[in-house]
Amino acid sequence: MPNPTPPADLSELRAELDRIDRELIERAAERQRIVSEIGLLKRSAGRQLRDFQREREVLDGVREHAAGLGLDPDVAESLLTRLIEASLTRQETERVTLSAHGAGKRALVIGGAGRLGRWLVRFLHTQGFEPMVADPCLDDGQDGWRDWREAPMDCDLILVAAPIAATRDILAGLIECRPPGIIMDVASIKTPLTETLRAAADAGLKVCSLHPMFGPDTRLLAGQHVLLMDCGNAEALQAARALFDQTMAALVEIELHEHDRLMAWVLGLSHALNVAFAATLAEAGVSAEQLAALSSTTFSRQLAIVRDVAAENPQLYFEIQHLNPHEMVVLESLRGILGRMSEAVGCGDEQAFVELMQQGRDWIVRHRDASA
Repeated sequence: MPNPTPPADLSELRAELDRIDRELIERAAERQRIVSEIGLLKRSAGRQLRDFQREREVLDGVREHAAGLGLDPDVAESLLTRLIEASLTRQETERVTLSAHGAGKRALVIGGAGRLGRWLVRFLHTQGFEPMVADPCLDDGQDGWRDWREAPMDCDLILVAAPIAATRDILAGLIECRPPGIIMDVASIKTPLTETLRAAADAGLKVCSLHPMFGPDTRLLAGQHVLLMDCGNAEALQAARALFDQTMAALVEIELHEHDRLMAWVLGLSHALNVAFAATLAEAGVSAEQLAALSSTTFSRQLAIVRDVAAENPQLYFEIQHLNPHEMVVLESLRGILGRMSEAVGCGDEQAFVELMQQGRDWIVRHRDASA
């Protein structure tokens, strides 16, 4: 009986893996080139970039094909989902670039050295704007102005991406300067700015208020929201919409006076929970090393969100809590729920605990259905 073929040695197997990995990358690059062509065809036909039905068909087909090859369908779907996201990012960026919305226009980003400010500078540059930066935190050698008052005011667009209190003072200063272009702020809390924004509109300034509901690390705007608030100038509101027209961001117009009440729940509650989660662990007397060795799935998922929050600017997060006049309602509500939970657990009241969970579950289902 002939001897079986001897197994390949480790170096041969690794070489084979390297070859397959290179082929995967090459095929992914080829896929991206085709994606660009599809994006151009969609743009010329006036079609939307994202087709959810097509995405689902692709993923379903990939899962079926993977199962036939003995590959875990979840692995195949995860891989294709990342490729689809990369494709959408590429198509969105190329569409924004081709729109040349800002061609021949100048934009000043006050606070442009900050994380969100840098995102805005890149976003404007993609649209063809000539972005300029004014920020007291500019490093030596960086182009721009440390004092925004020294920057040219004859810009087509002025975006204020400074801390909330500073934004109010900058808007007041812009009323005195009376620049001819569009003025927008991107503050997370609007109550400290409302009076000044209204005064700017009354003074004839083309002013509008924005709130990009995503972080500065965001690349793909599909599924992201941008809130628009009319401050009394229709031209500025239209200009704000035009900035995001060629993206897949959802533009939501709300009343200026409603913004902070909603943000108390959307931002204030989520921030407070995650700050409290991290602080509770820090004061628990249980070492991080101990918990790292036995983390559960739920704990790990929550910790991933907490890690992102903990890395943010604590001064900004304090402003979001402190300057929102609706925040104490949220914190008192949270305190009440924790009190009821503590009482239920301490007294062994299973029914009360179950009712709390069911109440939350019912709300989550309604939110999921509304989102769909």
